[in-house]
Amino acid sequence: MSLLILFLMQIAILAYALVGGVFLAFSDFIMRSLALSGAGAGTMQVINREVFRWVFMGLFLGLAPLSLVMALYALLTVGGSGGLLIAMAGLVYLVGVFGVTVLRNVPLNNALADLTEGAPETERFWTATYLPRWTFWNSVRAGACTISAALLLLGVWATVQTPLA
Repeated sequence: MSLLILFLMQIAILAYALVGGVFLAFSDFIMRSLALSGAGAGTMQVINREVFRWVFMGLFLGLAPLSLVMALYALLTVGGSGGLLIAMAGLVYLVGVFGVTVLRNVPLNNALADLTEGAPETERFWTATYLPRWTFWNSVRAGACTISAALLLLGVWATVQTPLA
């Protein structure tokens, strides 16, 4: 494995951990705080609009193609247990983070965005549907990021036990 590839994988480990930390914060205390605030639905609507303008989205979206390329590279070039761990890290991110986001969290965000802040139906959707489902799937994403970071760390470690190219 070249030093450039090793460096990029170390950056990916940090990015997985950073994205997972954001998801963890939301599942651990932000969603609960929004639920208790009395203005959670409207605040979450603002958060869902603002997230597209910041560093988080660059990391989140950038990790998807990087994970795919990393998984393919590991399977085709690295091989062995290190290559398998690296490939698994990429696949866990693609399915458990990116896939869950597209299939679960984004549809809930879109449904919330279509509702009027403060309306009774918005509050019903917020408390009965959005909060429990979005938080559950967000927790899945946090776990998947953590697993991806750990697998990639272990894969890189297993790979560099042999001399670098």
